Amino acid sequence: MRKIRDVLRYRYTTELSLEAIALALKISKGVVAKYLRLAEGASIGWPLPEDCDDLALERLLYRQPEARSSAFIGPDYARVHQELKKKGVTLALLWEEYRQASGERGYQYTAFCTRYRAWAGKLKRSMRQIHRAGEKLFADYAGPTVPIIDGQTGEIRSSSVFVAVLGASNYTFACATPQQTQADWLGGLARALTYMGGVTALIVPDNPRALVSDADPYEPVLNRITEEFAAHYGTVILPARRRRPQDKAKVEIGVQVVERWILARLRHRQFFSVAEADAAIAALLPELNSRPFKKLPGCRASAFALLDAPYLRPLPATPFTLAEWKRARVNIDYHIEFDGSYYSVPHALVHREVELRVTQNTVEVLAGTRRVASHPRSPRRGHFETTPEHMPAAHRAHAEWSPGRLLNWAATIGPATAELVKRLLLEKPHPEQGYRACLGLMRLARTYPHERLEAACTRALAVGAHRYRSVASILAKGLDQQPLTSPAQGELALPEHANVRGPTYYH
Repeated sequence: MRKIRDVLRYRYTTELSLEAIALALKISKGVVAKYLRLAEGASIGWPLPEDCDDLALERLLYRQPEARSSAFIGPDYARVHQELKKKGVTLALLWEEYRQASGERGYQYTAFCTRYRAWAGKLKRSMRQIHRAGEKLFADYAGPTVPIIDGQTGEIRSSSVFVAVLGASNYTFACATPQQTQADWLGGLARALTYMGGVTALIVPDNPRALVSDADPYEPVLNRITEEFAAHYGTVILPARRRRPQDKAKVEIGVQVVERWILARLRHRQFFSVAEADAAIAALLPELNSRPFKKLPGCRASAFALLDAPYLRPLPATPFTLAEWKRARVNIDYHIEFDGSYYSVPHALVHREVELRVTQNTVEVLAGTRRVASHPRSPRRGHFETTPEHMPAAHRAHAEWSPGRLLNWAATIGPATAELVKRLLLEKPHPEQGYRACLGLMRLARTYPHERLEAACTRALAVGAHRYRSVASILAKGLDQQPLTSPAQGELALPEHANVRGPTYYH
């Protein structure tokens, strides 16, 4: 302000030119001219009034011109923000529509964009992002859990809360799951898509080990079941980066909303099953999605109907079936083992490694990329699921033998062989194991004379060795050709003694 006062004093009290004033005050000639224009515009001369201090002089010189913006019709920035979420909609298109409606009283394009961005800058960061309609579904688990009480023991365990939010409309889904396993994650995503009534182009979950085998920040690798899920629904799953909550900011806010408007209301209730907690959460979801936005028009439900619903892809005809993948090696009997049960594969695959795709109801066997066998999953341990076409021709003929035929064959060898076959069929835990042992005896009958086989079975019965291996060992060592032990001796009489109690003692 001192320089301005000096400029006014020199100008009105001396005959100095603008150049001379500038030289005297060591400022440019342009600055001198500028100060004089400001004074002229404010009708300020010299001397200044006695009460005109520096603050008053600044107000006189730099007073704001009367706002002329009242002559303009401002756009509805909230509507502009929502319209931008629709596919193909740009600020240029919205400005043209705005100008058609407001005519000459509308802002020019630059002013329109500047004012919109200033308005959008006042929103929260997660709200400020532009999410296209039907493009993204964000998913994560809430931090708080729901206590589940065991009705019999009173033990309390925690149930997790899965949350999914659509990017454009903020439409929210939540459900209770027992834990946060792979089945819980994929089950929650499947239920969320069903609740939305369609599939988004992209799903952005957190990056748990249940879904991701390699959480690389640039090229994350999904595990096989997660890839199958994405392929089944025709979408892409792109996990958020570790420690980067901004990648899934929508669901971070959605989790807070679920915690405040659903979990907080259920804090005094007691639940005795996960299904009961899930039903309570589902009952409060419609109210949450109907709550009005604070800074945007409408609510989550109306925004969903307007923005996301028309652009969602259709759901597949059948729901996703969760499967478990395992590797197994085909045994010499052309069966693979899973969970204690045995399933056949083509006999040509003996000793080869295959992959098992196991669902709740089926066991599929894949050699490379080709499915070579499919069986119903057996609930019984030790059970054999055998397809006749998988067996060699010789085994197929043996498989036609029934217990009756096996007993009839054994009777042609001798009574001891028949008795041993009967015991093999009755004493084995599973009939198939008995069939295998009987087929082994038939093989021995082709190697040894029937008389030797009958003698070996007699010796096996005498020593209580009711096994195919015992008979084979007896034959291999020639024990069948040796006499059995000496005739059984009579029962030894116990000596009379005070410490020896007879059977009458216990009556």
